[in-house]
Amino acid sequence: QVQLVESGGGSVQPGGSLRLSCAASGTTHSGYCMGWFRQAPGKEREGVARIYVRSGMSYIHDSVKGRFTITQDTAKKTVYLQMSSLKPEDTAMYYCAARMWSCSISPDDYNYWGPGTQVTVSS
Repeated sequence: QVQLVESGGGSVQPGGSLRLSCAASGTTHSGYCMGWFRQAPGKEREGVARIYVRSGMSYIHDSVKGRFTITQDTAKKTVYLQMSSLKPEDTAMYYCAARMWSCSISPDDYNYWGPGTQVTVSS
């Protein structure tokens, strides 16, 4: 079992920045893919970024490319989502998720989820 806890959400003005953290605990090892997803009210959950822990290879979705980056601290078992130049359309609940052995773009392929952290971008 893997437990995930997100933190770092909040309210920010357009153009601002936030850094989300996802701390993993439980039965973890480097063969996991860690993903960030978001879901706005009335919309489907969508992928934002993902990173394969063992190799550090990462992928940023087109909707946030150039503004968001995903990094990790393997010693702390923590994955970060640095968000810059935030826009009102980035407002959503942000979730961290994990799946074993390979990354996937689909949230349905992830087995473990955190409770989420709210990000609100508004003037």
